[in-house]
Amino acid sequence: MTLAVVALYLAAVIGIGLASRLGLASGPDRAGEGYFLAGRSIGPFVLLMTLFGTNMTAFTILGASGEAYRQGIRVFALMATSSAIVIPMTFLVIGVPLWRFGKRFGFATQAEFFEERYGSSGLGLLVLGASLLWLVPYVLIGVKGGGDALAAIAGTDAAIPPWAGSLVMCLVVLVYVVLGGMRSTALVNTFQTLVFIGVSALAFFVITAGMGGFASAIARLGEQSPELLELARSPRDWIQIATYLFVPLSTSCFPHIFSHWMSARSAEAFRLPVLAYPACIAAVWFPSVVLGALGRLDVPQDAAGPVIILLIREHSGSVLAGLLAAGVFAAIMSSLDSQTLAVGTMLTRNAAARVPRFASWSQSRQALLGRVFVAGFLVVVFVLSLVSTQTIFSLGIWALSGFSTLFPVLVGAIYWKRSTGAGAAAAILSGLLVWTYFFVSSEGAPGWTIAESGVEPAAAVVLVSALALVVVSRLTAPPDQDRLHRFFAQVRSAGLRPASTAERRSKSHPPTAPTGRAGGDPSSLLTG
Repeated sequence: MTLAVVALYLAAVIGIGLASRLGLASGPDRAGEGYFLAGRSIGPFVLLMTLFGTNMTAFTILGASGEAYRQGIRVFALMATSSAIVIPMTFLVIGVPLWRFGKRFGFATQAEFFEERYGSSGLGLLVLGASLLWLVPYVLIGVKGGGDALAAIAGTDAAIPPWAGSLVMCLVVLVYVVLGGMRSTALVNTFQTLVFIGVSALAFFVITAGMGGFASAIARLGEQSPELLELARSPRDWIQIATYLFVPLSTSCFPHIFSHWMSARSAEAFRLPVLAYPACIAAVWFPSVVLGALGRLDVPQDAAGPVIILLIREHSGSVLAGLLAAGVFAAIMSSLDSQTLAVGTMLTRNAAARVPRFASWSQSRQALLGRVFVAGFLVVVFVLSLVSTQTIFSLGIWALSGFSTLFPVLVGAIYWKRSTGAGAAAAILSGLLVWTYFFVSSEGAPGWTIAESGVEPAAAVVLVSALALVVVSRLTAPPDQDRLHRFFAQVRSAGLRPASTAERRSKSHPPTAPTGRAGGDPSSLLTG
């Protein structure tokens, strides 16, 4: 019965995705911005649900609960608290200005933004390559998580291997992303986000009730494993908690988050995500972390499968277990679909568009190529999931640390007009080198900090990247003033036509007299 409920849920997801395809605009836009960005028409509530759902990967539901099983509630202080503080801030100071630039120039990817900002196609390729490098392990989180979850849900009765669960996950995502693009992804994400928020609360009450109540379970945990209820046990732990604030900076650098930002209807649409995101974080992370720590009461340390799934099987009936399992799938797929679509968008607009044969293709044919890239990417990550041995939490932390490299570059591109393309490239390359050194030195181990000091690798990556940006920008020639005038001209919220690919790549735009700054004043970011 549990698997039947999961199957019905997956069928519902496909149905919503296919139905939303009917909402794509007619004409050429059906295949162009209608496919990649939903015609830039997403409103506040759907934007909140997609931004939050996209960030709540298997890393949150499966990885965080598993890490809480080992480390206790300090996992909440590490990731949830920092995310609730930092991520909404990045929506405001990074997302809104980028939306304004995207509205003016027709951007769909980060590479397009950096190319236009600095006039460097090589920088665009560097951003594309780095994004793909760090996105692949992050996508593996979802693919591996889906396989592990389905295998654990089935148990010994059905004996479903993890690879089969991963394959099912990829096929479901493939169907609605290929057919419906961003609109299907956004509406399915909204449904799935609501599901896993509700299921998180349901799982919390059902499982704690099965343990004799929340207070009783916490008391037992305090007696059996008191260390799991401590936020920090040494100065090193407090240093790690503090430097974890650098990790969620990576959210503003995700290609799929950029795509969702570009799909927003207006700058006003960002207001609800900025205000409501912390509450959403608490609603999902608190149950996940607490249940993971409480798992030490019922789940033996040599048990096979995600802790949260094993607790669901232990404390609920088959139908309820199916509903709870569907919530886990919802969290996983709400990230996998956005990530996959972002890859298809990048490869189409930033890689294939450089080939003369593809650059002249119609919008419909470009969208078809994007669908091919989506399918091909899912095949690649499915194969990689069969050989990957990293834990979900480890994959997540290292991917996040890598993306943090781009944060100083984004800040410089938006707020520091003296920054140069050479400085941006130096920042990315230096951050990449530092990240690679740390990753190799740690052998990808979770919980690794620099010299066992408690300092997270993301902190060093961000600081080295920022230093390289400033130093190299100061040592190189200032950017072209005409380009700066054109790029930072005031962007009004209405009446702007997104530029074509040819217009974006043209070097001969006439300078536009500036009437202000786009994204330069955080106090006015949500107006217009």
